Amino acid sequence: MKRVVILGRGGSGKSTLAARLGAITGLPVVELDRHFWRPGLEATPPGEWAALQGDLVRDEAWIMDGDLGPYDVPEVRLRAADTVILLDFSFWRCAWRAVRRSRERADFWLWLWAYRRRSRPPLLAAIATHAGDADLHVIRGPRELRRLVGRAAQTRA
Repeated sequence: MKRVVILGRGGSGKSTLAARLGAITGLPVVELDRHFWRPGLEATPPGEWAALQGDLVRDEAWIMDGDLGPYDVPEVRLRAADTVILLDFSFWRCAWRAVRRSRERADFWLWLWAYRRRSRPPLLAAIATHAGDADLHVIRGPRELRRLVGRAAQTRA
């Protein structure tokens, strides 16, 4: 586990997981939201986003967390990944976390609501196409997540 991509709907805990894995493994954590969103929450155009990710994946080791939904170009980081973690938690769990975290725009809530129907299928196809050799972990609940983090800690011990 040297190049880790963490994906999932908003409020699933991608950044929290990335921080935990970073602390366990010593790998640098790259929060994609910080690189992607411009002032005023303006999205980076797809071509620029792909190029920026190309620069980010050149490093030898990293954990990249972020799923930018319809704005994303995940293929770049998926091609470089050796591990892909998809946090596939329920809408209600993610919505509750999102409400507790901050105020969100309407487009966020539409993406969150339609994630399993609209975002997840093309994302799984992109993973199969561009990260076929990577270890894929689809995490559907807190117990599975605890097991994954526990295995990472044991591996590093």
